[in-house]
Amino acid sequence: MKNLLLLIGILISLPTIAQDYVVDLNYYLPKDVTYNSAIPTPSTVIGHEVGEWHITHDKLVQYMYALAEASDRITIENRGATFEGRPILLLTITSPVNQRNIDDIKAQHLALTESGSSTLNTANMPAVVYQGFSIHGNEPSGSNAGLAVAYYLAAAQGSKIDELLTNTVILFDPSFNPDGLQRFAYWANMHKAKNINPDPNDREYREVWPGGRTNHYWFDVNRDWLPVQLPESRARIKTFHDWYPNILTDHHEMGRNSSFFFQPGIPSRTHPLTPQKNQDLTKEIAKYHARAFDQLGSFYFSEENFDDFYYGKGSTFPDINGGVGILFEQASSRGHAQESSNGVLTFPFTIRNQFTAALSTLEAAVALRRDLLDYQRDFFDNARIEGASGGAIVFGDEKDAAKAFHLAEILKRHKIAVHELKEDFSSNGKNYKNGYSYVVLKKQRQHRLIKAIFEKRTQFQDSLFYDISAWSFPLAFNLDYIENAPVSRAGKEIIDLQMKTPDTPNVSTYAYLMEWHEYYSPKALNMVLSEGLRAKVAMKPFSLEGRDYDYGTILIPLQNQKLQMADLTKFLAKVSRETKVPIHGVRTGLANGIDLGSNQFRPVELPKVAMLVGDGINPYDAGEIWHLFDTRFDMKITKLDTRNFGRTDLSRYTDIIMPASWGNALDKQDAEKLKKWVQDGGSLIAFRNAGRFLDRNEMMKIKFKSRKDTATNVSYEQRGKYRGAQVVGGAIFEAKLDRSHPIAFGYKNDRLAMFRNTTLFVEPDADSYNNPIQYTSNPLLSGYISKPNLKDLASTVPFKTSGVGRGQVLYFTDNTNFRAFWYGTNKLLMNAIFFGDKM
Repeated sequence: MKNLLLLIGILISLPTIAQDYVVDLNYYLPKDVTYNSAIPTPSTVIGHEVGEWHITHDKLVQYMYALAEASDRITIENRGATFEGRPILLLTITSPVNQRNIDDIKAQHLALTESGSSTLNTANMPAVVYQGFSIHGNEPSGSNAGLAVAYYLAAAQGSKIDELLTNTVILFDPSFNPDGLQRFAYWANMHKAKNINPDPNDREYREVWPGGRTNHYWFDVNRDWLPVQLPESRARIKTFHDWYPNILTDHHEMGRNSSFFFQPGIPSRTHPLTPQKNQDLTKEIAKYHARAFDQLGSFYFSEENFDDFYYGKGSTFPDINGGVGILFEQASSRGHAQESSNGVLTFPFTIRNQFTAALSTLEAAVALRRDLLDYQRDFFDNARIEGASGGAIVFGDEKDAAKAFHLAEILKRHKIAVHELKEDFSSNGKNYKNGYSYVVLKKQRQHRLIKAIFEKRTQFQDSLFYDISAWSFPLAFNLDYIENAPVSRAGKEIIDLQMKTPDTPNVSTYAYLMEWHEYYSPKALNMVLSEGLRAKVAMKPFSLEGRDYDYGTILIPLQNQKLQMADLTKFLAKVSRETKVPIHGVRTGLANGIDLGSNQFRPVELPKVAMLVGDGINPYDAGEIWHLFDTRFDMKITKLDTRNFGRTDLSRYTDIIMPASWGNALDKQDAEKLKKWVQDGGSLIAFRNAGRFLDRNEMMKIKFKSRKDTATNVSYEQRGKYRGAQVVGGAIFEAKLDRSHPIAFGYKNDRLAMFRNTTLFVEPDADSYNNPIQYTSNPLLSGYISKPNLKDLASTVPFKTSGVGRGQVLYFTDNTNFRAFWYGTNKLLMNAIFFGDKM
C-alpha cells in the first residue's frame, strides 16, 4: 500500500497538459515552510503567474527591485548595461545578520585565497554560491525559475530557511543574458494562443533568425568567461573575482526529448588542470540533486554528453578558480508547451525542475560548506606551491602596443598581477619594449589560471570535445612571448593599466606616414578616408628620415587635400590620439627604397561594406564581424538580409562579406546576381563553408581535399566516438606568410597562428606567389586533431583570391574573428577590405 501511494504521488507530480498549462506559485514552492505575506509574490508585480507567460527582462528587473525593497535579506546592485542598455543586476541574498556584516564576511572569504590562510577557521564561515540563469536567452526556464527562487529566499520562514541563509551568501544573477532573454520572450509571447498548441511545427517553436540564444551582437555569451570581451561577461567576472564563490550554477536548456542533466560530465573530458577534489565535490553535490529529483519524480542523468574542458564556459570557469561549477540542462519547451518523446513538455514543468535544482544546490552548499571552503583554501595554497619554482612569462609586439595591452587587460580582469618590463631587451630575434610588452610572474595566487590561459596542449585523454580544445591567448593575439623568462625581467606591478599613447605627429609640410602594424590602424585609416582625404598604401618597404617603413605603410599627402595644411595636421593628431596609432610627419619624399611619389604607392578608397545576414547564415560568425566593425574599428557595415537579396541594389557597395552558412543562404538566381556584381568591380569576401558556394557557382575554382573514412574494428556503440574524433572542434595551427602580399600587410613575422574548426582543406596553387598564407608541413600548435586530418591539413592554404571580371573574390577557410578574442587574425579581414583590389 505504501509503494502504491508513492507511485500515485509521483504520477500526480508528472507534467500533464491539463494540469501544467496554467499554474500558481504553489506549484513550485516547497510545503515545509511558511511564507511571509509582506513579501510580494511575482504575480502581484509582473501581472501574471510564473510560467503563464515568458518573463520579459524589464518585468524581471521590476520584480527583483520589489523584492529588494521588501526584504532585509536582499540587497541589489546594477553592475552595468548590456549593448542594448539593459541593466545587469546582482542580488546578494543572505540572513539579515550577515547582511549587516557583509563586508567583513567578504574580506574573510577572500582571505582564504591568500597566503597565510591556514590560520583561518572555516567553522563559522558561510559558503558563497553564485546562481546564474539563462545565459542563452532562448533557454528561458532558468530566469523564469529565478522569479520563484528569489521569492522563496525572500519570503520563506522557519528554521530550515534560517539555517540556509545563515550558512550561505547567495550571489543571485537573474539573467546572464538580458538582451537575448528579452528577444526570446517577445517571440514566445507574441505567438502564445489561448488554447496552447503543443505541435512542434507551430511557429511559436520556430524562432526567426538569429534567435534569442545570443546577445546583441549574436555572441554565445557562455563562451566568454575566459576572454571577457562582452559587457555581460565583464560584470559577472568582476563579481566572481570580488567573491570567489564556492559553487557557481549555470542553468541551461537542451532538446525537448531529453530530461534533466546535472554535472559531473564525462570524466575523461575534464581538463587536466582541474583537481580531482573538484570532481569529487561535484559528485557529492550531485547526490543532492538526485535526491530532490527522485522526490519530485523527474527523470535526470549525469556523466554523459557534456564535459568540463574549456574554461571559457560558466560551468567550467570556477574549476580553475578554486570553486565548483555546475551545469544544469533542462529539456526545453522552447515556448509554452511542446510534444516530446516523454509526453507534452510544459513550460511550468521546465521551470519547476530548474527551481528544484537551484534549491538542491543550496542544500548541498550548507551540508558541504566546510568541505567547499577548505577545498578553496587548499586550491590556492597548492597553486602558490606549484608556482614557487618561479619564472615569468613575457609577451608583447614591438610594432603593436594595442594587442599586448588588450591581453594584459584580460589578465587584469582575472586578478592576475601584470608587470611592466624592467628594461627593453631582445631574445631569439624578438624585441621586447616597454609599453609594448608585459611580464607575468608565475608565483602568484592565480598560477593555475595563468597556466590555463597560456598553455599549449596537444595530448589528450579523450578525442571528443563539447567545445574548443585550444585557446592559448598569446597565439590568439599573435604576440611574441617567452614562456620561461627570468623574474628579473619584471619591473614594477601595473596598478592602473593604460594603453600606450603615441607622440603627437610632428608637423609636416610634405606628407604623413602611418605604419599598418598597429591593431587599430584600420580604424585610423577609415577615419582618414571618411573625412574625404586621400591616402595611399605602400606595396614595398622603404626607409625615410632614419625610420624603416614596412609593407602596407599608409601615405597621407598634404597636396590636393580637402583640408588646409594646419587643419589636416590637427585632424591627424586627433586620429592618432583616438586610435593610439603613431603617425609621422616627413619633410621629403626621397627615400631609401621606393620614393613617396612612386607608383608602388597605390590609392586606397573608402570601403562601403555589406554583409549577408539572415536565413542560411551562421549568426555567430556574422555577429563577430559586425562587432569587429562596429565596436573595434567604428566602421559602418550594412547587414543585407538574404530574404531581400534579390531586391537589393548591390552597386552601393565596394565589398560584400559572406560569413559561414547554415544551409543554402542564396539561391541560383541570387548567386548569378552576386557574380555579376563581382564582375562589375566588387570584392566578395567569403568564409569557411561559403567556399563551397563559390566553387559550386563558378566564382572561384577551389580544389578541396577529400578523404573517405572507413571504420575498422569499430562497434556500433563506438561509432559516435569514432565520427566525433574526426571533427576539428577548435584548434590552433601554424601558417607561414608571404609578407609582401597585401593580405599579410601589417604582420611583422612570417609565421601566424590560426584558429580553425573545419575540415575544409584547400590544395595550394601551383604558383607559390598565389599562396600568401600556407599551413606549414607540421602545423599543429595546440589542440586536438586526428592524425589523418593533420596529414591532410599540412601544406594546404587557408586563403585564396582570384579575379572575376573587374572584381575580386577572396576566400578564408578559417574564422579570422573567432569569439572576439582572436585579435591576431582580425587584420586579415581588414586587409581584404582595404587592399582586396590590389591582390
